[in-house]
Amino acid sequence: MAETGELSTSAVRAAHEVRVAVGRLRRRLRESRDPDELTPTQTSLLSRLDREGPRTASELAAAEGVRPQSVAVSVGALAERGLVERRPDPEDGRRQTISVAPAGRALLDSTRAAGEEWLARTLHEQLTEDERATVIAAMGLLDRVVTAR
Repeated sequence: MAETGELSTSAVRAAHEVRVAVGRLRRRLRESRDPDELTPTQTSLLSRLDREGPRTASELAAAEGVRPQSVAVSVGALAERGLVERRPDPEDGRRQTISVAPAGRALLDSTRAAGEEWLARTLHEQLTEDERATVIAAMGLLDRVVTAR
């Protein structure tokens, strides 16, 4: 087997193929959403709050790798639509914590469901039963890779 430094050629090729396929899949899933719903930044902030719980704007900015002003604008838009709630920080009353509002959670759930429905339909229409079983097995392997410590 040919080696690239310490890496096998097959590992390098697999990494490239996974990166490209995941990028394309993310774009297609974004396309399946209603373009009038949320910007990618708003979606990312809302998803992070859903996963990680309440955060301050500065914590969100650091986690997202963006300027606090950008987070403030996005959080303002989300709050205006009733998708997030702001409350005084229990540890520092001068700051606010931001959390997902029930309407935000409902929007995330419906967006995720729409993406999964599109993907399920596409897998059903374009792949055979054996090919879908291969995809399921491959996802198990990828999950093992990303959760390994």
